[in-house]
Amino acid sequence: MTQAGGAGAEPKPTVAQAKARLAKLNERADLVVDKYNDAGERWKKARKDYNKVNGRLKEQLGRIDGLRAGLVSMAVSTYQSGDMLSWPSLITQGDPDALLSGLASVDQMSADRARKLAAYEQAIASLQGERDDAKKSYDKAIELLNELKRQKKDVEKLVGEQERLLRRLNAYNPGNPNSPGIKYTGPASGNARAALQYAFAQVGKPYRYGGTGPDGFDCSGLTLMAWRAAGVTLPRTAAQQYNWGASRRVPLSALQPGDLLFASGLGHVGMYAGDGKMVHAPRTGTVVSVVPLSSYRGIFAAVRP
Repeated sequence: MTQAGGAGAEPKPTVAQAKARLAKLNERADLVVDKYNDAGERWKKARKDYNKVNGRLKEQLGRIDGLRAGLVSMAVSTYQSGDMLSWPSLITQGDPDALLSGLASVDQMSADRARKLAAYEQAIASLQGERDDAKKSYDKAIELLNELKRQKKDVEKLVGEQERLLRRLNAYNPGNPNSPGIKYTGPASGNARAALQYAFAQVGKPYRYGGTGPDGFDCSGLTLMAWRAAGVTLPRTAAQQYNWGASRRVPLSALQPGDLLFASGLGHVGMYAGDGKMVHAPRTGTVVSVVPLSSYRGIFAAVRP
């Protein structure tokens, strides 16, 4: 029975308990945010495809309007001018050969324009179909994006509660958005070294959902930008990076500096730094860090960009 005055209230959790609860919430959040980022990428692609097709359609419509106007103008001009191609002029021609030639010219011009008009209209019908398909894809992407926004908002609300708890317990690290990072002195070479130099220069900056720098990163945002600095373009999310590297996977027993390391059911990705260490953006309440591999459980795959 709960006593009055709050005597039976739940005891204040320890730092370890708070961190354990936060870790569980972040495992859920990692997956949801990665899916959210993926939906955002698909939404941007769908929007780009739709705008491209719609732009082509507008261009073709303009050309159709011009062709129609030309046909109308020709008909009006032929009727009003009474030139050699007008019906009265043709009929009064005394030369049958000239009459036939004139009729052939009219028929040829009309048939040529009609063929062009039919071709353009067919092209427009095809473009309209492409536009409608692109619009469906765009609408679907927006629907998914909005749903994942709602999921992300729910998870972040729970994580926010844990953040406040950790702050009260002085266990929350807000990071420094302007951190100068640290110098990479490991064994990497070539573009892997360039990628790790970038990643190490971000050490101390806060973890931030959806972050791709320069003042905060999520896990895949860090690997994306690090390898971009080395001239290699990776997809946006951890899951996409894993799938992108389907033909580049290497056994964990053969790691080389710069390799991408995947954990948490594709909800997390970091980079192997050499000497048994990894650099990553862990989760809410932490900063970009260099840690021993042995301190991060659940790594199950590696990809070599």
